[in-house]
Amino acid sequence: MGATVSAFAFSIVPSRVLGADAPSNKLNLAGVGVGGMGRAYLEGCSSENVVALCDVDSNYAAPVYKKYPNARVYTDFRKMLEAERGIDAVVIGTPDHTHAVIAMQAMKMGKHVYCAKPLTRTVREALLLTKTAREMGVATQMSVQSDANESQRMLCEWIWGGVIGKVREVHVWSDRPIWPQALERPQDRPPVPKGLDWNLWLGPAPERPYHPAYVPFKWRGWWDFGTGALGDMGCHAFAHIAKVLKLGQPTAVHASSSKLFKETAPAASIVHWDFPARGQMPAVRVTWYDGGLKPARPAGLEDGRNLGNEGLMWIGDEGTILGDLTGGGSRLIPEKRMRDFRPPEKTLPRSIGHYKEWCQACKGGPAAGCNFAFAGPLTQVVLLGNIAVRRQHLLLWDGEKMRFTNDEEANAMLDEPYRDGWTL
Repeated sequence: MGATVSAFAFSIVPSRVLGADAPSNKLNLAGVGVGGMGRAYLEGCSSENVVALCDVDSNYAAPVYKKYPNARVYTDFRKMLEAERGIDAVVIGTPDHTHAVIAMQAMKMGKHVYCAKPLTRTVREALLLTKTAREMGVATQMSVQSDANESQRMLCEWIWGGVIGKVREVHVWSDRPIWPQALERPQDRPPVPKGLDWNLWLGPAPERPYHPAYVPFKWRGWWDFGTGALGDMGCHAFAHIAKVLKLGQPTAVHASSSKLFKETAPAASIVHWDFPARGQMPAVRVTWYDGGLKPARPAGLEDGRNLGNEGLMWIGDEGTILGDLTGGGSRLIPEKRMRDFRPPEKTLPRSIGHYKEWCQACKGGPAAGCNFAFAGPLTQVVLLGNIAVRRQHLLLWDGEKMRFTNDEEANAMLDEPYRDGWTL
């Protein structure tokens, strides 16, 4: 598998070797999958040095290559990691099915990692990345930017302060998918576009012919490459839900959906997770809706107000909080209660910023808020929902053994095989 590199590739002295008294004390970053969201991630780390870039589609990534003219350019991330031994950290913006193999190799080489959400495509990958990050002692962060926002701290303070009593239901809904899914595999075989290394794009996924139905953005709905609407947006909502409600492992998950297709996510689905009581917090059911589906209107929502295309709703014994999918704009309903409301005192520390958290963690600061110790289990819980969508019956989950107790076919979906030549 080839790489395109400038003729004068040279090694870099890692900033951690130079120490805090280095002229800039900046991280040396490498980006993998930079044509799409990876570009935004690198911009979020603009205070650091971007020294290497890797993408399997040279045309898609061309604007980013132009933006960082001094960065060496590669096609194969493995070649890049071998050649660029001096990098401090890797920023991953590839499709879901390649997150794990890239992050794993980087961490095993002692590199810090920033990775797109969901952290992985399968539950086993999430478990292994969480374990490796801990063993290697590297700084990590998953791209749930709202984890660093004011909204999450505020919701913790409100709900922990008993503003709506004990929370027993949470509902979250998304307008995704905004890409084609509920499809059968295309049968025609158009030529691979110039500049795209299709074999590398496939990575560990089963081999299949190129088709524009998959790239550049439409891969999200295909189970071999993506994780559907739930994988795309579920981590954003669950990051809030898990921290506010101090969630651990669910005991059960089940789902219903529109027509099922073998290779793609359905057009619309509803997923339920049941979590047991936690300390003083009672058992809670979390419900996800996508494809235009929404929960029932809550009591107290005024006539003329709708739920919006995306949202997050917390239902407690003594009231309801309604906001957007990532917790922003949260308000008590009805509006009269919000106008009369005096929020609890702010008691939690506020974030210095999502990207800054990670960069500082790479330099020896405290762990970032969405580090893999949190992001791994979070992703795993979200991915259980996708398995429920594909199985369409109640699945009982043993969180200690990390297995379903009533469905071996569902257990097989926890760890799907890689094609020859790829491994974690």
